[in-house]
Amino acid sequence: MNYDIFNGDADGIIALLQLRLASPLESQLITGVKRDINLVTKIDVKPEDKLTVLDISMEKNMVALKLALESGAEVFYADHHRSGEIPVHKNLSAHIDLDANTCTALIIDNLLGGQFHEWAITAAYGDNLIAKADELAKAAGLSFVQKEQLKELGTLINYNGYGATVEDLHFDPVDLYRTLLKYPSPFDVITDKASLFYQLQAAYKSDMDNVLTIKPQHKSENLSLFELPNEAWARRVSGVYGNILANLLPNSAHAVLIENAEAATYMVSLRAPLNNKQGAGEICSSFETGGGREAAAGINALPKALVAEFIEVVENKY
Repeated sequence: MNYDIFNGDADGIIALLQLRLASPLESQLITGVKRDINLVTKIDVKPEDKLTVLDISMEKNMVALKLALESGAEVFYADHHRSGEIPVHKNLSAHIDLDANTCTALIIDNLLGGQFHEWAITAAYGDNLIAKADELAKAAGLSFVQKEQLKELGTLINYNGYGATVEDLHFDPVDLYRTLLKYPSPFDVITDKASLFYQLQAAYKSDMDNVLTIKPQHKSENLSLFELPNEAWARRVSGVYGNILANLLPNSAHAVLIENAEAATYMVSLRAPLNNKQGAGEICSSFETGGGREAAAGINALPKALVAEFIEVVENKY
């Protein structure tokens, strides 16, 4: 059995998209909302299986990964999140790059020799690597209008990945991936007036209209923190709103907190300052249920009693 295991955000979807446009393969798709990263544990691996794992932390999947390798399965793993100590095994092909200015889709882009480079640029925009994506777009000879189109598409695909459950999302990431696989170029999606691009565009505007009325609960030179209500629109917009804030105030860190269903904890999205893209993963990993990468990270369930401690840790870091 072939398994394609990927994060449900823009980076994970577009990383797989490039691979399967280059090498079509019948596989079982394993994904979920952006925060659902313990994906390797969801399959019962057999010795003859082949796993492609994209854009989920190896560190968070280490136990399941080692069991898969020990069973005799072959694993191709590409990612840019915290990896832990990468296993040395004949059945593992690991392509891990923790540079804060790369993403999984760019790793795949390099492996494919830029075969679907415009899609990779779209993913970089979606992962808020704006300066890197602009640099790549300029080198590719894209116009200002084309760059803005790819930025919007990447943002919308990424926006669709945020939610507590798949039911919060406008499109199941599996369905979104399968739909996008029909388009060899991201510009084909935008040209198609019946494509999901326009559905996501309208939904995004509606959710952003709601969030822009929210005032910060904490604001200093080092950190702005926003608390959003326990509603689907807030969960959907949390990640992209954090990116917008980061781009507006690049010398400050930004945190977006959303009350979880049980009301005792918050789901946290943290963005390191764009001009100092380090430490977010370290900060969030110091709290139970937290993790991420240097520039962007999160905590799935931060107890409300620890919000003040979280603020203090972030303030001291930056």
